[in-house]
Amino acid sequence: MAGMSLDGTRAHLRGTGDLPPLVEQAARTAWRMGFRYSCRPEHGRLLRALAGGARHIGETGTGCGVGLAWLVSGMPPGARAVSVERDQGRAAAAAALFAGLAPAVAVECADWTAIAEHGPFDLLVLDGGGQGKGGPDDPPADPLALLRPGGVVVIDDFTPSRGGPPVHAGRPDEARLHWLDHPALHTVEVPLAPDLAVLIGARRARVG
Repeated sequence: MAGMSLDGTRAHLRGTGDLPPLVEQAARTAWRMGFRYSCRPEHGRLLRALAGGARHIGETGTGCGVGLAWLVSGMPPGARAVSVERDQGRAAAAAALFAGLAPAVAVECADWTAIAEHGPFDLLVLDGGGQGKGGPDDPPADPLALLRPGGVVVIDDFTPSRGGPPVHAGRPDEARLHWLDHPALHTVEVPLAPDLAVLIGARRARVG
């Protein structure tokens, strides 16, 4: 099913040479704070591309701001983004990083469910809650409540499917199937690397 981006922070610091300055700054902040779970560059580049078509962007799980920095690097003029992070130290570090971009970019220290107060969104990135991967204690986000019609949700940190139906630990991958089969979404799996895939779902204009 999924695995956190264990080498995401380190991957940004391997001298790729094509990182937006804000992304590199966020990655260095994450490294200094000992936070290794930033999104990987492959995922970040996808976020930057998707942000180019969005006016209102939301993110759960800011971490130290690497994913948000990728989103901001692709945002069109006049767009705005809000991200929530439940860890106080990481939220404060990320808020400081983006302080010069306020009010277009905001970081809030809160549980992921607080993102609902800022929706609905054109683009919603679920990276720190709302993915439905943690069982009963981690209910999935509701795309009907959080997305505008045509809005896009991104769920990351999956391993690519090896045929269907997808399985995890010998069982049907319920978290992935929830999004692939969601009646309010048209969802596809996009492989980004041999060991990394994301789900991208667009809210249908009509449901039912």
